[in-house]
Amino acid sequence: MTALNHSFSKVRGRSPLPRGRQRGLTLFSLLFWGILVGFVGYLLVRALPTLNEYFTIQRTVDKIAKEQPATVAVARQAFDKQKDLEYSISSISGRDLSITKENDQVVIGFAYDKEIPVMGPVYILIKYEGRSK
Repeated sequence: MTALNHSFSKVRGRSPLPRGRQRGLTLFSLLFWGILVGFVGYLLVRALPTLNEYFTIQRTVDKIAKEQPATVAVARQAFDKQKDLEYSISSISGRDLSITKENDQVVIGFAYDKEIPVMGPVYILIKYEGRSK
């Protein structure tokens, strides 16, 4: 009888695939990947504004250091003035800057922590730091 079934399937033009070779996405795996991609997207949407703020602070610090301010107070005032113009800088102010001189060049450094609320008591902590080039 198996020979009959085998010859019958050849007549129809199809050979039956073993169950182990079938591929596809189950509803559970589709739901899992959808939730995972959605959660990662949510975290990115929450973290991108802080990255924008970091890059804005870095550009501002580079610009001020390139101008070679005469004193520490002048550098801090220049940063605070730029902070008033840039809406995205809110984490630090001029007094949080570390201003030194290396090889007759003004070097401005900064460091701050940013907490991103995820849900309830869960936060992501990002520690940003940088210095002028």
